[in-house]
Amino acid sequence: MTVEFPHHTTAERERFCCKGRRTRTELFGSQRSQDNYDGRNAAPLGKMARKWKGKIISQVTEPATLHCVVTSCAAERLQPLCFPRYAAEPISYKAIADKYCIDDATSNPTDTKLRLAVKDNIATTGLPTQCASGILGTHASPFEATIVKQLRARGASVVGKTNMDEFGMGSYSTNSVHGAVLNPLSEGERLSAGGSSGGSAVAVRLGDADIALGTDTGGSVRLPAAYTGVVGYKPSYGLLSRFGVVPYANSLDTVGILANDVAAIQDVVFNTGLHMEHDPNDPTSLGSKTRQRCAKALPSQLPPLRDVTIGIPAEYNIEELDPAVREAWASTAAKLEAQGARIVSVSLPSTKEALCAYYVLAPAEASSNLAKYDGVRYGVRGENGDAAGDTLYSEARGSGFGEEVKRRILLGTYSLSSEAIDNYFIQAQKVRRRVQQDFDKIFSLENPLYEPRQFDLSDMSADLELADKRGPVQVDFLLCPTAPSFPPKLKDLEAKSSVDAYTNDVFTVPASLAGLPAVSVPVWPEQSRLPVGMQLIAQYWDDQRLLSMASKLTEVMSS
Repeated sequence: MTVEFPHHTTAERERFCCKGRRTRTELFGSQRSQDNYDGRNAAPLGKMARKWKGKIISQVTEPATLHCVVTSCAAERLQPLCFPRYAAEPISYKAIADKYCIDDATSNPTDTKLRLAVKDNIATTGLPTQCASGILGTHASPFEATIVKQLRARGASVVGKTNMDEFGMGSYSTNSVHGAVLNPLSEGERLSAGGSSGGSAVAVRLGDADIALGTDTGGSVRLPAAYTGVVGYKPSYGLLSRFGVVPYANSLDTVGILANDVAAIQDVVFNTGLHMEHDPNDPTSLGSKTRQRCAKALPSQLPPLRDVTIGIPAEYNIEELDPAVREAWASTAAKLEAQGARIVSVSLPSTKEALCAYYVLAPAEASSNLAKYDGVRYGVRGENGDAAGDTLYSEARGSGFGEEVKRRILLGTYSLSSEAIDNYFIQAQKVRRRVQQDFDKIFSLENPLYEPRQFDLSDMSADLELADKRGPVQVDFLLCPTAPSFPPKLKDLEAKSSVDAYTNDVFTVPASLAGLPAVSVPVWPEQSRLPVGMQLIAQYWDDQRLLSMASKLTEVMSS
């Protein structure tokens, strides 16, 4: 049961939450300051004190760092309850945002084998699930997401929740009630960590978590991975359970994993058999029989590079592509070719329309999913909490949602209206289908979800409008940049329009529309302190070979 506090003061809420509640620690990504803070020393907060002493630390002067607060709590054997959030302060991810205290404090999370950070839109028991939104306050989920349970069963310990764009809507992790997530690679100018899973990427980059969970709707795992120099993996749609994930767009949302290397992701997903587990609570989770059929239909072992064909999508070489990113793309392809891989140019003509289709479909689904946050069913109420009808709803949603969320709700509501649904939503669904067909034409492996072909149509090239009987060039993987540019400065984002931010997803959205697996691997160009994310895309359910190819790419680029 969710407890709301529409009329209580902050102090009253804190006193209420201290009674009989499990420990909750919410961690948020930010930039590390080597001078003031060592994030590795902040992990054993469970040892700080075992019992609540009746004191609350809720006020800290502006110049103070959260490290100072943690130190003072340790000196007085207190558990920090309410720390103010200074999003722009140069502190590590380990800075505590909120901590509720109990007598039976949990053990030190660093004592376990795998430290797991969880994005703030994935439900966890004992930790608030706020989606970086003001409308949810410090919402306590009554249950835990299936993916978190599965990883706990495999030895993972949740070290905290990570900052994000509100409800996953954003490309830079700036649309958050907690403030922007800072890129740990920043030197001087503060850079974006990418979005919407920016906090998860920062947690991994700083070494405060071994792996981190994120959600990828249109690139929200891969983009932060590219900006921060970590590995970001979006699995095939339906591979990992979405039960317990606060939905943004149900047909696109995918739980993704971030880590410092590909091997960590392979160990968690495939070496433990996680990829074969069906979740009956998630209607989009592939059934056990379907998983077995897919596993039999597709190979799991990557052949030698000399037998691998990699496609370079011609449509991805856009005018807006940063010259340094284009050079890194060409260099990566050249090195793979030097190692024996076959590099060919391919065409994905519907890519040009994919981004437009995505920003019709995703907001449309979001407008439906977020309708329940009205101050009655879910969400905190506004100042006039006793008002009725439209006044209550409009005030709760108007004050609780951020500007970007409001914008997308309006976009989605309009595209589903009777006068626009045919021209926008239906047409976007048709574009999505064409994007899927483009991918199916160029991959050498058949999509295992499709029924097997009943007839051999190779002698009907004229009717199929093929240039020859062979059809288009077929490949094992696609290689392209993850983002068209390097991470932008946070101050520059203030002058950009939301449409400019939408174009940042141009390379990640097509795979999301098709439900295909994709992974972003960092490549470090010479004479550059910032990485370039290289994205590999594979056929549906070809996840194992995709990660093996990503590991091989990392090996080739580091040699």
